[in-house]
Amino acid sequence: MLEAASDLMAERGYEATTMAEIAARAGAKIGSLYRFFPNKEAVADALVQRHIAVLEDEYASLAKRAATLSPDALADILIELLVTLHPRVKSLSALMEARTDKIEIRERARGHAIAGIAAALRICAPGLDEALARDIAAVVLNTMKVLRGMIAKDAPTTPGAPGELRRMNRLYLAGRLVPFRNI
Repeated sequence: MLEAASDLMAERGYEATTMAEIAARAGAKIGSLYRFFPNKEAVADALVQRHIAVLEDEYASLAKRAATLSPDALADILIELLVTLHPRVKSLSALMEARTDKIEIRERARGHAIAGIAAALRICAPGLDEALARDIAAVVLNTMKVLRGMIAKDAPTTPGAPGELRRMNRLYLAGRLVPFRNI
């Protein structure tokens, strides 16, 4: 049922999605949906929790590998991460835009992303301090969003621009991390 809700909210937006549509898409009876979720807000809350858990798992997995990665390899993984995660958290954008608590949802999602990226950066470059790691993480997160927009054709692009953005990210991270790798 949550997958159906996520698909619908990503396609139509939070406000336009109804409980009846969620049940129909899930192939369930409306009563079954209401047994688990008393209203659409409860469905949305469950989706937000699910999406945050996916983000946390991915960043924890990345942190485990970061010590063995070069700055270039880490840059490539980070720049692709949001693109590959998008299908698993597709309704998060719709939920962040429409909910009355959207600022809190957005801040939680961004906070987890920045903390996860910063942790991987600090593992890859142990001499990097926390504040600088968070600043670099914010830049990388925005680069990830731009790449996702380019691939989805939501951002101005040309055929070679995504590759150039990847190259820019590698150069940026190498320049920022290499000085802190062996300190």
